Amino acid sequence: MASIADITVFDGAAVPVTHTLKAVSVTKEGGVTRAVWREALASVPTEAQINASISSKRLPSGVLQVDAVVNVPVMESISGQNSAGYTAAPKVAYVDQYKLTGFAHPRSTITSRRLARQIMANLLNNISTSVAAATSGPLPDAFDNQITPT
Repeated sequence: MASIADITVFDGAAVPVTHTLKAVSVTKEGGVTRAVWREALASVPTEAQINASISSKRLPSGVLQVDAVVNVPVMESISGQNSAGYTAAPKVAYVDQYKLTGFAHPRSTITSRRLARQIMANLLNNISTSVAAATSGPLPDAFDNQITPT
């Protein structure tokens, strides 16, 4: 991933909705490089925006660990006001999170890393037929090519 860019992704709704995750930051701390993306919807508080991150770190064994995380915050449902006429501000009720972790041995190749990642992607997508491997995008770059966000 030569540079951090916005990510456009569809959700799993019956009528898919496009979500654009804006590049927020790249940090390096304690041997961990982390890139963060977040939606930028004007009508939703920052802490309630869908967000994603990719982080990578080299383990003492030399193995590269890459973690991809997606967070989908769910807002409380506000219904009415109390007897004094006060309506509470909306807040996040909970967050659904999914995480995918890859481990790449220093002797692995782009081809072997791509194969492992693509098999996982096909399992997640319930694809059991022969599908050409995806070779571009933020996750393939991070997992296959061992390129950290910069």
